[in-house]
Amino acid sequence: MLGAVVCKMETYSEQSGYIAMLAVDKDYRKRRIGSTLVKMTIKQMAAEGCCEVVLETEVTNKVALSLYENLGFIRERYLHQYYLNGVDAYRLKLWLRII
Repeated sequence: MLGAVVCKMETYSEQSGYIAMLAVDKDYRKRRIGSTLVKMTIKQMAAEGCCEVVLETEVTNKVALSLYENLGFIRERYLHQYYLNGVDAYRLKLWLRII
């Protein structure tokens, strides 16, 4: 296995997608595997009727921030000490359609 995405879809007032984790084997990075996996995930979530996709990533993870922002995600919220190790995070959101 070269990479994996852990995600889910939930219904609040509308169907929403959530990406919990993206991982790519370190020997296979910089080959667009991560962005391809995220694009496939977004495509499936859109097909299932999601109006948005959200995720969190560490503020120091410049590679992940660049990947997600290049796919259209925007920084929605700053989360102080979000992770158990005390690191801050950004919540990122991609709107798939207007609610």
